[in-house]
Amino acid sequence: MESEVSRNPWRVLEFYSGIGGLRYSLLKAAVDATVVEAFDINDVANDVYQHNFGHRPFQGNIQTLNAADLDGYNADAWLLSPPCQPYTRQGLQKGSSDARASSFLKILELVPQLLRPPSYLFVENVVGFETSDTHAILVDILEKNNFVTQEFILSPLQFGLPYSRPRYYCLAKRKPLSFEVPEFNCQLLRTPGPLLGQTESTMEKELLLSPEYWDELLQACQPVDDFLVFKTFGNRKDSSTYSFHANDSVKSDRIDEENDVCFVPSSLIERWGSAMDHRYCLSSFKALLLFYKKLLQICEGYWLPVGNCRGNFPDKMTSLI
Repeated sequence: MESEVSRNPWRVLEFYSGIGGLRYSLLKAAVDATVVEAFDINDVANDVYQHNFGHRPFQGNIQTLNAADLDGYNADAWLLSPPCQPYTRQGLQKGSSDARASSFLKILELVPQLLRPPSYLFVENVVGFETSDTHAILVDILEKNNFVTQEFILSPLQFGLPYSRPRYYCLAKRKPLSFEVPEFNCQLLRTPGPLLGQTESTMEKELLLSPEYWDELLQACQPVDDFLVFKTFGNRKDSSTYSFHANDSVKSDRIDEENDVCFVPSSLIERWGSAMDHRYCLSSFKALLLFYKKLLQICEGYWLPVGNCRGNFPDKMTSLI
């Protein structure tokens, strides 16, 4: 990608910035980019963003922005994670008629008016966005303004991360820029192959939805304790320093007290325990997930509570789907 742009670092606008997830992704991906402005209307999220990055996002209504405002930033790339409520599978799915979709639609309407349109757009949302009328508007505006797109529904599990959270992603490049595997242009894909420069045909949808496929990914993913932060536990490779139940009773009491927030409240387990399917594991297991079975339609596609479970482990793990 570095050869595609003549200016480094990229100048980036981050819309619906929240606490800075997309900006953090830029840092983790080692992209040579500078976020010249972020936008979010939530003051608490902006407090966290400012704490994380030393910059407070613009807190006005995005709908007040005009084409001249956006041209003034002279941005190379836009990152957008608009409100998901109009598209979530458990909501009313009102799409563009939902008031919470109006700011995103306003941004899209400004694209044809720009004198300095971005070279790249990245849009993230929930599964369900891809079938909405807002999605149709997005694709139509991008195509009419000389953008080529590749779209994906991907889960962190497909990248070796112990987390099942499918999400919709749209990558857009303004011509003459192009994708490394152009045969996947204007398609909705469910594997990350094209992102890795792979040209093999995509997997059948039936296989991608099969429990066996996701169980195989689960077995291959990194252990969850690679991602947990044990700030008060010293050398995490020495289990005696971060065990929740160390032999030293004083240390144990202190550690248990400091980490009570990590456990699912007993009241919640007592109320909903029969509706939960636990994935038990410790550091020797590949994943640590506590997710809903009977409540799957409520929780599928949302966050999954994580807990440290003790006891006997089932020989066969149930499906993630």
